[in-house]
Amino acid sequence: MKRFCFIAGMLVLSLLTACAGPQVKLFTDATDPLKEFTIEGSGGDKILLVPVRGTISDNPKKGLLSSSPSMVEQIVAQLKKAEKDKRIKAVLFKINSPGGTIIASDLLYHEILSYKERTNVKVIVCMMDMAASGGYYMSLPADMIMAHPTSLTGSVGVIFLQPKVMGLMDKLGLGVDVKKYGKNKDMGSPFRESTEEEQKLFQITINHLGERFTSLVKKHRKLDPQALAEMSTARLFLAEEALKLGLIDKIGYLSDAVKETKLLAGLPGDARVVLYRRAEHPDDNLYSIAGVATEDSRLSLINIELPESLNLATGFYYIWPGAIGGDR
Repeated sequence: MKRFCFIAGMLVLSLLTACAGPQVKLFTDATDPLKEFTIEGSGGDKILLVPVRGTISDNPKKGLLSSSPSMVEQIVAQLKKAEKDKRIKAVLFKINSPGGTIIASDLLYHEILSYKERTNVKVIVCMMDMAASGGYYMSLPADMIMAHPTSLTGSVGVIFLQPKVMGLMDKLGLGVDVKKYGKNKDMGSPFRESTEEEQKLFQITINHLGERFTSLVKKHRKLDPQALAEMSTARLFLAEEALKLGLIDKIGYLSDAVKETKLLAGLPGDARVVLYRRAEHPDDNLYSIAGVATEDSRLSLINIELPESLNLATGFYYIWPGAIGGDR
């Protein structure tokens, strides 16, 4: 109750001062600089831990009192900061994501690959409960992919999501009058069924995007023909199945991933594991879920934002659709 009264009081104060005098920032937000926090270790060499949680998107998140940068912006900002610190010898991505939009997944793939090429820093991925579709796509540049024993990965494919509202509009007695130049101008409209020709055109696009995904898997993972055929079904795989197919390199826990990162990068046992945030959080450890965009913890009581997975618009996705509607 006291916490609620504090927040209410801060809201009233901010409204009263909004139109007069200098503005006072009450909470940490995306305009604050990233700060480094040590999770464990005390040495000079560092491993940057980058949590990746939720739907992969390049859209910023807007809350009641503040906004958060998109996942793409968050990760790129961390890589840019790490590039300036020569003591960062490895980057460990902790991924828990069902995937997301094609453009955002591809942007992260490109940025991670480019970071590796510019710095020669080792990149490792540790998959948590899920790193599917776009979550796997962004993992491909890694020098090593490790999955938790109960992780799900794979879903190497494309899905086109297209909400339809014709039935509801018919019940409400509503319609949409469309005038167009070009017969395919309203292709994908939610207000009518797609024609057979439109469905063929959509499938051509889907096939092209799917082939790009599978070609990158072939490039980075060197799978045998049988494994490629199994992967191309776009099914999910448990960690042991993924290991047998060659989609991942090892199975282990996050603490094992830290040890493997030190070995791969040639780091001493006392190398520090650090992360970048804009706000300090108590009791930090490897499994902390608060990410770089997390605002002041006092805002948690009034966070009314819908999960990103409920905001998916019509479009093409590298995402496992079974996770849509959930909050990973």
